[in-house]
Amino acid sequence: MRSLPARAGLVLVLATLALAVAGPWVWGDAAARIDPDHIVEGHGSAHFLGTDDAGRDMLARTLAASRLTLELAGLATLLGVVLGVPLGALPAVLPSRAARPVSATISFLVAFPGLLLAMFGAIITGAGARGAVVGIGLAAAPALARVTQTLAASVGAADYVRAARVLGVSRPRILVRHILPNIAEPVILSITAQLGYNLLGLATLSLLGLGVQPLDYDWGRLMHDALPRVQIHPEVIAGPALAVALAGTGFALAGESLARAAARTASPPRGEPRVDLPIGRGPLPGAAVLSVRNLTVGFGAVTPVRDVSFDLAHGELAGLVGESGSGKSLTALAIGGLVPHPGRVLGEIILDGRPLAAHSRRELGTALAMVFQDPMASLNPALRVGSQLAEVATAHQDASRAEAWKRAVDRLGRVHLPEPGVRARQRPHELSGGMRQRAVIAMGLMGTPKLVVADEPTTALDVTVQRRVLDLLAEVNDDTGAAALLISHDLAVVATLCTRVLVMYAGRIVEDLPAADLRRARHPYTRALVASLPDLDTDRSVPLVTVPGRQPSPEEVPPGCAFAPRCPSAAEDCAVRPELVSGVACHHPHEEG
Repeated sequence: MRSLPARAGLVLVLATLALAVAGPWVWGDAAARIDPDHIVEGHGSAHFLGTDDAGRDMLARTLAASRLTLELAGLATLLGVVLGVPLGALPAVLPSRAARPVSATISFLVAFPGLLLAMFGAIITGAGARGAVVGIGLAAAPALARVTQTLAASVGAADYVRAARVLGVSRPRILVRHILPNIAEPVILSITAQLGYNLLGLATLSLLGLGVQPLDYDWGRLMHDALPRVQIHPEVIAGPALAVALAGTGFALAGESLARAAARTASPPRGEPRVDLPIGRGPLPGAAVLSVRNLTVGFGAVTPVRDVSFDLAHGELAGLVGESGSGKSLTALAIGGLVPHPGRVLGEIILDGRPLAAHSRRELGTALAMVFQDPMASLNPALRVGSQLAEVATAHQDASRAEAWKRAVDRLGRVHLPEPGVRARQRPHELSGGMRQRAVIAMGLMGTPKLVVADEPTTALDVTVQRRVLDLLAEVNDDTGAAALLISHDLAVVATLCTRVLVMYAGRIVEDLPAADLRRARHPYTRALVASLPDLDTDRSVPLVTVPGRQPSPEEVPPGCAFAPRCPSAAEDCAVRPELVSGVACHHPHEEG
């Protein structure tokens, strides 16, 4: 609501709603009062907008008509929602053969002129308020169906919807439980804008004589009655015409402004973190590249990351390990300012001596490099690889297109991609998985990164390619002096590559130790992870060692030690949460004897 159109729309909507409530009560008697002495008059001291053919005041009738006009627009919108939203959501849950005719029907209805569809519905139903509502509702349904279809298609492809199908969840339940709740916000905002368009449509039908009939009247009916005198007394039509224009514009502006704001909130741009962090703090003396203090990430009442604190020095390569669901990836997203809506980030993230929120997008684009598990999620399949790398230099460093392209080819060569000039002209699908991951690392090297965050960068790659990518990350770490945080569930990889290991459990760091000391870990959870790691000396005749039990979900984390239910050393004092002291958060750490 910071923009002028959004504020104007909100003011107009509130004014319309206020008139709808107060109009008939305040001006109803004046609107119905017949005055034979002032029939079909124009503007005058007694009647600012003139009178109609019964001497009734046109201004009072315009104000009193607000309620009926808004009620009819609301009913028409409700009809459009009842018809359009389910129709648009059906293709996302139907089999492909059944979904095609539904999609074709939506496309045909969208292509059909809305006003003709409204007139057709009104004529079939019969002239009057009911016919106008049916006609405008039918005209609104295709637009809402198209919006719903587009949104539902993106949600219908999500992994959790696929999982529901595999589990045998019924199609109606998938629609109601998994799809509609996830698209409710943008659909509701579209409905708000549609209400304004429906108000204009209803006024048009009444103006044509197909809408509200006497003795009732809405804004469109008032214009219809005043139309024969518009050339003699144009002011008699000004009131209802202006009311239609302002109210319709208000709802349209408010709905579209809210939709744009919701889109920006749901998909925050890279380099512009949605965090609640202090920005007034100055550089830290002798600061680490990255300093995280009491980092907490929450989604409503669920808090997957809790009070995480650590530092990374220049040139340090640290590993963040833990079971799936321990909060590793969310920690990485918070560091990059990429926690999705409606996530809330609290705490302090200091990058290169300055709070993360104090960095501009341009600065983050060069100082922070993010490498994700799936390189295809970071590379646009429609663009050439070199063009995407070059975009970093043109957007963040004001380089010319020629300079940016030259730098992109150079960076592809630095990550040992064969024939970098040729690869730069190829699209992502023409590269192997390992090549794509190297291209993403090269994208991070287009600037001068102070910090590299790699979130499971080798999970989808085969063993030999994994080794090359990991070696490349270590090489980048040595060559650039950048700090690096490698997030992985593979303790063997982290122990080999990193100099330091951060162990995470149930959203908290439970141990911080040198990689060389993993076999001498003090926390029971770290020791259990190390014990479950097979090597060449492992006896294959016995079952592999596992950690008993399961990690609690974020909403189940107890107030005390989260690992206590799985810990052989648990005692009564574990009901109190242990703090991270001397690199370990445990009341009963293992001590070498």
